[in-house]
Amino acid sequence: MRGAGRATGIILEADIDTSHQENIDKLLKTIERNLEVEFREVDYRIEIIGSSLGESFFRESLIALALAFLFMGLVVLIYFRTYVPSVAIILATFSDMAISLAVVNLLDIKIGTAGIAAFLMLIGYGVDTNILLTVRVLKRKEGSVMDRIISSVKTGMTMTVIAILTTIIVLLVNQSEVIRQIMIIMLVGLFADILNTWIQNVAILRIYLERQAKKGISV
Repeated sequence: MRGAGRATGIILEADIDTSHQENIDKLLKTIERNLEVEFREVDYRIEIIGSSLGESFFRESLIALALAFLFMGLVVLIYFRTYVPSVAIILATFSDMAISLAVVNLLDIKIGTAGIAAFLMLIGYGVDTNILLTVRVLKRKEGSVMDRIISSVKTGMTMTVIAILTTIIVLLVNQSEVIRQIMIIMLVGLFADILNTWIQNVAILRIYLERQAKKGISV
């Protein structure tokens, strides 16, 4: 962890048998000896995750993400009642999460409960910007398609830039590793959302509207 530009703490992972307190005590003494410090109880925190707990956590996290995607997709389909725009929103949101997961993996960040919470937050944010775009392009009739796209880009990018600046500020001043993990994933996801919403989704919507126009269908 870091505070005001200097290291204030470390995170150490160890694969030991925690069923015996003597193993934990031995680990603490080894750390004290190597770091040449003496720990008090307020100076450290121990978290124990067993194999069964880790497996259960991973399974339940996947279920939570799957259910979030399922209900998000159902709400989008019910609201727009058209297949292509709805799938475009779901695809853009999935892409946000996939890119964030890839970057987190490259940075070798161990995802915990905070990381799962961040990915669930990304679902909400990704849907928000994509629905903003889709509603303005499909539901509004004033102006051309490009005029409506530009209008949504102005509003959506203002939201995203403010969110990015806020996230960066939190990363700079925060000392909690849990919050830092959330903010890192959110920051990557926000940048990914710019590409997936304003390039990928815009392209899909334009192609969809052009094809509908050729068929003489008013959307």
